[in-house]
Amino acid sequence: MPLWRAGRPLKRWRYIAAFSEEAMLCVGSARVGPAATAWWAVWDRRDQRLHGRTWRRRGGVRFEDSGVTVRDGEAVLDLRVDEDAGVETVCPVDGTEAYTWTRKQAARPVRGRIVLPGQPVLGLRGLAVLDDSAGYHPRHTSWWWSAGVGSTPEGRTVGWNLVSGINDPPQASERSVWVDGIATEPGPVRFDGLRGIDGHDGERLDFAAEATRERRDNLLLVRSDYEQPFGTFTGVLPGGVELAAGMGVMERHDAHW
Repeated sequence: MPLWRAGRPLKRWRYIAAFSEEAMLCVGSARVGPAATAWWAVWDRRDQRLHGRTWRRRGGVRFEDSGVTVRDGEAVLDLRVDEDAGVETVCPVDGTEAYTWTRKQAARPVRGRIVLPGQPVLGLRGLAVLDDSAGYHPRHTSWWWSAGVGSTPEGRTVGWNLVSGINDPPQASERSVWVDGIATEPGPVRFDGLRGIDGHDGERLDFAAEATRERRDNLLLVRSDYEQPFGTFTGVLPGGVELAAGMGVMERHDAHW
């Protein structure tokens, strides 16, 4: 993808989040034109502490073919993810030559280790969600997003990626719900703030936050305001998939880029 199209710079990012009974975490890196940022966060459910850092550069984050590593002082993350082809979507933007591309994966097996100051080394085994995105988004883009993993009462593995405000046409959107690795596209959803999500056919997914990442940056040409809590989900996913247990993230993001 060229660095400019339709008068807009290329925005691109990779994000991995992983969930287990002991910890919830995310690692990401993003570029808007020449500007770069990277971040990591771990919600340690053992001692109820949120660890993490954001750099205005590449920092200590290194994405690899099979996962990601983070080196930040005493903190070390080393994750290996069993990726698949995911769900890819291309959406036109504003009737111009601009477009966005994204590939989403959910409920992918992840293993690794987490080293945090003052804590025993945690051997992680859980499920991950992945977001690879690039495109020529409008100068002002605002969205609500949720991704997570869980299980049904019958013991089937589920994952989801739900969004409003970006890549969300009525059909051929990035919205996806996976059951035992098979993805389907639900209809449009409505976010009830960061409290829950209402599906097109009356489904309701409720969210209980445990820890929140939030940040506000004003770098003149690039401004960002977001909240992204880790937590648990109950209820019914869009498409009628009942959750017995669920973990994941919600997000509110407002960007001028």
